[in-house]
Amino acid sequence: MEILSPIESWQTIRKYTDTPIDKQVLERILEAGRKAPSAKNRQPWRFIVVQDKDQKKRLQTAAFGQEQVGQAPVVIAACTTNIDYRMPNGQLSYPIDITFAVSFMMLQAVSEGLGTCVVTTYDEQEIKEILTVPYSMRVVMLLLIGHPAEEPLVQQRKPKSRVFGRDHW
Repeated sequence: MEILSPIESWQTIRKYTDTPIDKQVLERILEAGRKAPSAKNRQPWRFIVVQDKDQKKRLQTAAFGQEQVGQAPVVIAACTTNIDYRMPNGQLSYPIDITFAVSFMMLQAVSEGLGTCVVTTYDEQEIKEILTVPYSMRVVMLLLIGHPAEEPLVQQRKPKSRVFGRDHW
């Protein structure tokens, strides 16, 4: 099983074709998120899959007009179902848990030949109203998925010497 290859080939995609995503492919992507690890296996998530054009346009407006939100064939709103749980180290678990799930979905999407983009700039209250997310829940991020309509620039990563410490900072 080769994992590094999809990681190395991943780039943020902000332009998508209007080609729909095959239902079986989408189910595999969603299953990857469902299988992701979470603190104490609490699985504090709910994923709202949006494919309706009118609904995506409303989400685009709530995302301050970001065109890729309305253009992507699939928008997944990654929501938490538990905003209060803190891990023993004192950190809230849901931002980490949701990030794992979305990362797993992104990797599956890339392995399926699709492009993705994570969106975190939006009016959360407006998104919640559009998607009827309960008041006590949070919309942590949106994941856009589709067939790329662009060849993105390869983003340079920091050198290993600047991101790894061995046995100390």
